[in-house]
Amino acid sequence: MLVRFGYEITVHCWEPTAMVTLLQIREGREADIRWAQAFTTDPLIDVRTGRDLFGNACCRFVAPPCNLTLRSDAIMEVSDHPEVHALEAEQHAVDDLPDACLGYLLGSRYCETDRLSQLAWDLFGHIPPGWARVQAISDFAHARIAFDYQEARSTRTAHDAYHERKGVCRDFAHLAIALCRCMNIPARYVNGYLGDIEVPLRLPMDFSAWLEVYLGGEWRPVDPRNNMPRIGRIPIAHGRDAADVAMITSFAPHALNHFHVWAEQVWAPDYALAVHA
Repeated sequence: MLVRFGYEITVHCWEPTAMVTLLQIREGREADIRWAQAFTTDPLIDVRTGRDLFGNACCRFVAPPCNLTLRSDAIMEVSDHPEVHALEAEQHAVDDLPDACLGYLLGSRYCETDRLSQLAWDLFGHIPPGWARVQAISDFAHARIAFDYQEARSTRTAHDAYHERKGVCRDFAHLAIALCRCMNIPARYVNGYLGDIEVPLRLPMDFSAWLEVYLGGEWRPVDPRNNMPRIGRIPIAHGRDAADVAMITSFAPHALNHFHVWAEQVWAPDYALAVHA
């Protein structure tokens, strides 16, 4: 299956403004790319690329005092089938975890393990360790929070989401991450593309957030907002929580004037047209 994905974002700055973006997909999927238009800016400016502390691809530049449009477009081949959950994946003892996983057991800006620890053990302590426990946490977050774009708030934490019972995909992810960490399951926040492929159409299209848990020696996706296997998930960046993977970080005020994201299945004729667009 072919998925076309990308974005067009326009920001306005009133003075030259340093910016860092995390908008390019993570490494490891290069062989699946069938066509790509690299990151571009209008007007054309100098852009430096690099990696952040979590290995995410980042771009650094100074935005001019005017409208600046950021754009990227690509086509990737993905599996035709929904992702498969690892039902037999075992939960590692903390002492057996790789060093790189330990930071994903700790509390962070949006995931207050200290405030949710007792709740987590009360709710999930009786469930066998491993995927069954992770699925129970995903089920709980999915049922606990009502999805509502109008209720998005950048300051809402996992503890807030638990009590307010409303939010967007990042709030589902933060609550599930915090609860997993309380149960000694390494969990990290991921954002990326997730189109409405073979599911009822949900508008407007946006970037999506989910989490990954470390079970059975691998990082595995968990999506409490949708709480079902999906097709065409494309990660952009991961970190401890949303604070680590902001799409755009600016070091002076800016206004967001235009925001358009796409992730949709394309077929052979569409693919040919896209390549020549």
